[in-house]
Formats: sequence, structure tokens, C-alpha cells
Amino acid sequence: MKYAQIYEIEELRNRIGVFADRYQAGQVLAGLLKQLDLQSPLVLAIPAGGVPVAVPLAEALSCQLDVAVVSKITLPWNSEAGYGAVAFDGSCLLNEAMIKAVGLSESEVSRGIEKTRAKVLRRVAVLRKEAAVIEMTTRQVLVVDDGLASGFTMQAAVDALRRAGAKSIVVAVPTGHESSIQLLAKTADNVCCANVRTGSSFAVAAAYQQWGDVSEAEALHALQEYRRKQCLL
Repeated sequence: MKYAQIYEIEELRNRIGVFADRYQAGQVLAGLLKQLDLQSPLVLAIPAGGVPVAVPLAEALSCQLDVAVVSKITLPWNSEAGYGAVAFDGSCLLNEAMIKAVGLSESEVSRGIEKTRAKVLRRVAVLRKEAAVIEMTTRQVLVVDDGLASGFTMQAAVDALRRAGAKSIVVAVPTGHESSIQLLAKTADNVCCANVRTGSSFAVAAAYQQWGDVSEAEALHALQEYRRKQCLL
């Protein structure tokens, strides 16, 4: 099996609090991505947290910005922990080991999948509105999120983009656990992660000095502002 090339910033390895916020993280990531010499790539942010990272990245690369809507399927008793993810094409990727470990029943898993599919459809409607389907068969695609913990959400995005015919896929995240990065390297063409961390405990938020949830309204506003600026150029 051929693995993707992994790009990181060595001096940021295993450090925490390295980014002021998501916007500054996107600027740092954009600098790392310049090593790839991409030609007019398409930047796809995973909402909502991936949008404020993707905006400065797309600005730096002067390219088109859109979204790849993917959402994790969360545990009934913990909205922060996920046991899989649903992508914009309706597909789902499940963490079977976790499902077994926590004792979820088939009916609970089915309800979680359907609830998450409804969320994904709503987000597509809100964030993409009537936008045309994006042609990706001749494009280099950068799929961006604010970090990789388990990597299931990003993996679901990569799988869906492959089915959509993406020519090449670069996973781009400011921070991520090394094990998840290695897994994504099996399916992506390149993986860029500025702040790679190891260890038994990992939280995306630990890489940021300022951290909070990003609402759909905030993500939509950021996308609209970027598109407006691009139209004025």
C-alpha cells in the first residue's frame, strides 16, 4: 500500500496552545501547504469548526472555498463523543469497536445515523443553498477541519469525495493525533498537519489559546463574506 506524504512543522510537534485561534491556525497551515505548490485548488471546509480555519487558508492560496458537510454521530449520553460520521452523500462510517465497547444497540445506532443524516441535509441546505454541484474530477481538493482526534469525520469526508470523483485529495488540519494522521495517509494523497501530537490523551482544543463552538450562522457568515470578497476581486 502506498502511503500519502505527511507534512508537519517539526518545532510544533507535541506542543499545546500553539495557535491563538482558528483563524491564525489557518494562516499557519497555509504556509505549510505552500510546500505542495498546488495549482488553483478547491478548498472544502468541514463545518462548522473547519470554516474559520479554511477562510484564511483560501485567502492565502487565492482559491475557491466551499464546504464538505460531514458530521459525527454522537453518543446518546455524550454529544462530544462520536462513534462514526455521516457525509454529504448520505454515507456513514461507523467505529464498530467503539459501538461494541459502549454497548450500543442496533436501534440506538440506527437512530443516531438517521438523526445525523437529517443534520447533514439541513447543513447542506443552509450552507450551500442553491449552489451547483462542484466539479472535482479535474481539481486538487483541500479538505480542511480544525483538528483530527479519532479521524472518523475526516475519513468519511475523504471517502465521499473519492466517490464524487475528486482528482486528488489533500487533508489539511492545524492539529491532529499521529495515529489518526497515519490512518488518513492510507487514503488521502497528501496530509498536512502543522501540530502533530502523540500520547494516550488528545483534545483538539488543547492546540488553541482561544477555543469555542462555531455556530452554523457564524460559518455561513464567514463563507458569504469570503465569496463576496472574491466577487469584488
